[in-house]
Amino acid sequence: MSVIEVEGLTRTFRSYKKGPGLAGAFRGLFSRRYGTVMAVDSIGFRVEEGEFVGFLGPNGAGKTTTLKMLAGLLHPTAGTARVLGYLPWKRDDGYRRQFALLMGQKNQLWWDLPARDSLELNARIYGIPKDRFEKVIDEMSVLLGVGKKLSTAVRELSLGERMKCELIASLLHEPKVLFLDEPTIGLDVVSQKVVRDFLKDHNRRRRTTILLTSHYMADIQELCERVIIIDHGKKFFDGLLSEVMDRFANFKIVTVTLEGGVVPVGWDVSRHGEVVSTEGGVLRLKVARSRVIATCKALLDELPVRDFAVEEVPVEEVIRHLFERGHANLGVNLEV
Repeated sequence: MSVIEVEGLTRTFRSYKKGPGLAGAFRGLFSRRYGTVMAVDSIGFRVEEGEFVGFLGPNGAGKTTTLKMLAGLLHPTAGTARVLGYLPWKRDDGYRRQFALLMGQKNQLWWDLPARDSLELNARIYGIPKDRFEKVIDEMSVLLGVGKKLSTAVRELSLGERMKCELIASLLHEPKVLFLDEPTIGLDVVSQKVVRDFLKDHNRRRRTTILLTSHYMADIQELCERVIIIDHGKKFFDGLLSEVMDRFANFKIVTVTLEGGVVPVGWDVSRHGEVVSTEGGVLRLKVARSRVIATCKALLDELPVRDFAVEEVPVEEVIRHLFERGHANLGVNLEV
């Protein structure tokens, strides 16, 4: 049995539609119009023990709603899900002791108390022995670099320090499943790197099953081999991140540094690919995957090349184009 099993999971919301202006508000007192918003539309997937899966989609795609259903905070309109064999929205005590949900824009630590006080309260709630509590706190605070900050009031911590303490609070009871919703949002690059390294190490050592949503593609690239992409509540890709590049990035970037710093007069740059830039004697071309080898050979034969490189298109650009085009207009079946 998979750790997470989702089948036909659907969630709709009833939304009040107010008319414009004061007149619309007044009419709403006597006659209200409602509409139905489809947040999650019959999605299904499975996640095995120890997997670290990226859950991607544009704003409003249904990612957070899905995580809330898997955490038992929302009941689905239709479909079902099993996490560790439990039905999440039944909120069995056995399930609540084995998962954690960390949301980057929500606080679970008491704002006016030192972080350690909130952690001690969590330890009491979960029945964690004192010696085990101290061991886990010492280990995680050192790895995250917040050992000296646990006695500081949460409201006086920086955003990065607070998020690291939130992460400790989520992992204090050593959950088997961890749902992460934008855990690095707003953090500086150093704090993002520390959090990513910690999560990668924790996943490797503890075999914790992790489902991660993030708009920072550096998080996804560094942590997740597999991604699930949804849009308008529907799943339209489930597979390896490398497959996204292979299937939807149909060109590569060829960069050529020229001797002398200029393109020869009369040489037609565009016949080998789409010109990205030609500044400072560095020529950058978008070249179809099928023509990369032939193009590199032609460039080496025709130009005074000092250096060249072939790079993949940045994954951020590929994902952005997928979101912009929409799964209905891709012209291919994105299910795998």
